[in-house]
Amino acid sequence: MSVSVPDELYQKAVEIAKAQRVSVDEVFASAFAEQLSAWERLQQRTARGTRDKFLAALTKCLTLNPTTTIGLEHT
Repeated sequence: MSVSVPDELYQKAVEIAKAQRVSVDEVFASAFAEQLSAWERLQQRTARGTRDKFLAALTKCLTLNPTTTIGLEHT
């Protein structure tokens, strides 16, 4: 199999591979496996949810002021 990746991404993978003493292929395989796992978890959570639950959660987010919620309010 052959995959094209941007040079910057490939160089970062080379750095990680050297630091971890593994092959670049192993770095990409591990990253790909982690991403697939994350997508699967997201799909599972999505299957358990409903549009009403989503809208209720979104409403809660919209009522929060992010600046004061995390303590960044200006004095």
